Amino acid sequence: MPYPLAPWTLKGYAIETLHLVNIDQVRSLIPTGLNLFSVWPGKTIATVYLSSYGSGSVLEYSELIVALAVVADKGKIGGWISHIYVDNADSVAGGREIWGLPKEFAEFTWQEKSVTVHQGNQQLCTLNYDQQSLAWRQKLAVPGFSRLANDLLTFTAKFEALVGFIGSSLDVPTTSPFSSMGLGNPFLTVRSEQMTLQVDAPKVLGVGSGKC
Repeated sequence: MPYPLAPWTLKGYAIETLHLVNIDQVRSLIPTGLNLFSVWPGKTIATVYLSSYGSGSVLEYSELIVALAVVADKGKIGGWISHIYVDNADSVAGGREIWGLPKEFAEFTWQEKSVTVHQGNQQLCTLNYDQQSLAWRQKLAVPGFSRLANDLLTFTAKFEALVGFIGSSLDVPTTSPFSSMGLGNPFLTVRSEQMTLQVDAPKVLGVGSGKC
């Protein structure tokens, strides 16, 4: 399957929600070689990221990322991506073979103030959100972790966009593969417009262990 070499440059827009989740609910999904980062007694931060990449991107596709916890290893702190879905087969292959991400194919329905993600007849989630009214230009580098074969990897996603806070509500059906995380509604939602995202090639941190 043809796909671009890393780094990938992607352009479009995104909505990211932040959730406080119970560490006990997500611990079994984290490789044992990584340390869970607690932001509150018994709590860590999970994120749900929905995006659409269009003209000017190395590949054009929609994406759903679920990072279920903040983790740390060898002085690095970042998100552990437990679930990731796209609607482009080349992106599935590249995500799996370059970054070791568990990408799966899904369908995205974008409307004016909502997006729904399905796999066949199974609904993964629906996000309803407000329009963005106030925004400012922001640059940010976001680290992440993954595992390819037995190697624990780290990589950085660098983005620049017009960002602003919006209201939202997230519905995750009980049949969804990530319903057991107990996401609930977000405590913060960020919308990014006119976004340029660069996902760098991964670096090997060491030999991973435990579940992914």
